[in-house]
Amino acid sequence: MTVLGPGEWGLLLLSLKVSLVAILGALPAAFTAAWVLARWNFPGKVLLDAVVHLPLVLPPVVTGWMLLVAFGPQEPLGRFFASAFGMTFLFRWTGAALAAGVMAFPLMVRAMRLSLEGVDRRLESAARTLGAGPWRTFASVTLPLSANGVLAALVLGFARSVGEFGATITFASNIPGETQTLPLAIYSALQVPGTESEVARLAGLSVLLSLGALVASEWLVRRSGQERGRHVL
Repeated sequence: MTVLGPGEWGLLLLSLKVSLVAILGALPAAFTAAWVLARWNFPGKVLLDAVVHLPLVLPPVVTGWMLLVAFGPQEPLGRFFASAFGMTFLFRWTGAALAAGVMAFPLMVRAMRLSLEGVDRRLESAARTLGAGPWRTFASVTLPLSANGVLAALVLGFARSVGEFGATITFASNIPGETQTLPLAIYSALQVPGTESEVARLAGLSVLLSLGALVASEWLVRRSGQERGRHVL
């Protein structure tokens, strides 16, 4: 693969920014959902599990349309973020990050849920017996034992965010320098004759980023000491 040009470096940096903001923004909600699904039993748990994983099976265009309905400038959530934080999503890189975060959310929840389920509950009980409260037990026992799974979730979510296309183009559009990430740039280049080399470079870069993230995620899961044969994919 030849050296990337200035415009392609800009695409890469924008894609990295969007993906990092996406997974960091999704992390609190994803960990909360993973904790609830891993530790609680309640009526409707199956329905919550289905809703969490809905973006995996919905057409990405439908997910993008739902984001448009919820976070458009004239919609309740859109008006709230604009008035409270001065943040808009439509035609902005923040919208691309929101779409990528929503699409990565189910994979992040799944990886963290498996990690939390792999924590030996007897160790938590022992910590409470020794006088540790719930928060201290979580900070000193649960979180360290599940840390590799949380990191794996972040890496896996990053890989999904880098490859996000359908929801992003529907919700945030395809604006060069603002919302045009690597997949959208590849799509645009495919519409122009004579751009085969550019498409090959961008596609190769996408493959390398995604493959590296998947390998890192699997390595972290194996290192976390979960049951043999349990994977996040």
